[in-house]
Amino acid sequence: MTYLTHLECSLTQQTYDANQLIRLSNAGQPLLARYDLAKARAELDRDEIMHRPASMWRFHELLPVSDPDCRITLGEGGKPILKLTNLGRTLGLTQLYMKDEGQNPTGSFKALGLAAAVSRALELGAKEFVIPTAGNAGGALAAYAARAGVTAHVYMPSDAPLINIMEVQMSGADLHLVNGLINDAGREAAEAAQEGGWFDVSTLKEPYRVEGKKIMGYELAAAFDWQLPDVIIYPTGGGTGLIGMWKAFDEMEQLGWIGSHRPRMVAAQSEGCAPVVKAFHDGAEMTGTWENASTLAGGLRVPAAIGGRLMLRALRDSGGTAVAVSDGRIIQAQKQLASQEGTFVSLEAAATVAVLEELVAQNWINPDERVLIFNTGNGLKHRILLT
Repeated sequence: MTYLTHLECSLTQQTYDANQLIRLSNAGQPLLARYDLAKARAELDRDEIMHRPASMWRFHELLPVSDPDCRITLGEGGKPILKLTNLGRTLGLTQLYMKDEGQNPTGSFKALGLAAAVSRALELGAKEFVIPTAGNAGGALAAYAARAGVTAHVYMPSDAPLINIMEVQMSGADLHLVNGLINDAGREAAEAAQEGGWFDVSTLKEPYRVEGKKIMGYELAAAFDWQLPDVIIYPTGGGTGLIGMWKAFDEMEQLGWIGSHRPRMVAAQSEGCAPVVKAFHDGAEMTGTWENASTLAGGLRVPAAIGGRLMLRALRDSGGTAVAVSDGRIIQAQKQLASQEGTFVSLEAAATVAVLEELVAQNWINPDERVLIFNTGNGLKHRILLT
């Protein structure tokens, strides 16, 4: 069962029937899933939920899929939080942690969002899918479509990591390599979707990828005995995870599972593509388009994000910030984390380490605060940079 009741435009709050295949609101903005949280509060026991098998679907009542037979799963969710004692000692932090989403199926956190989106779309009648991707999301869609026995079309920049190309091909998806960035892939995917009648699961252009990503927020709250960290540093491209966690915190407070305390949310980006950082420090309400985007961290190479308004709102409402670091610093941080903690993380995740070091140097983070960074992907999925 699910407590899902309706969808809501993130800008106008206009409501929509959730029992339809739908993408954006009439205002062209992301739709957010809403639940009967008052009823859920009366009927759900968070402790009972945590005794269920450790997967995303242990929170099925707060996810959008109503028919258990429609849950397409590869074992996503339930990934650990590791204390980074050695790095913490180096930085003078006593409570530094990392949530390792790189242990998910297909090696990245994209598994969470695509498991939810594909499952719900299939439940509502979708037969064929398309996605523009920097790499990992395409691999995840290909895997879940294969698991479900349906067709996926993946549009990916031609300079994406070879492992992303290989995993799409191995899963039997229809791969299109595009000369350009993810926004160029997005344009081609949208045109093909309209012509072919495929369901487009682009970032935040359908309501349910964010629902899978929000489970990271539920899981981290449970891991810390329902006390949220003081600071969360998140690698930010399209921003679905940041938006999803912020949504999860609000839901959990309405459920009575947590209090009103919120972490200071920090968006970590690359200096070669930092539209969220620029908009945040410019005081803008919406992110703009970053010209000539270039970074080795492919997941951060998102020059224009439809969820910019939601990301900026979360950063500001939490008293957080946004920081960009150079690719050189990202590579150094990747090596530092691997050598000090034994965790080979994605370049996107390494950006959070570089940002953390900068914020510590600025005294923006206090030594005894509980700080959580995110690894969003396995470092083995990147080109190996022997420098």
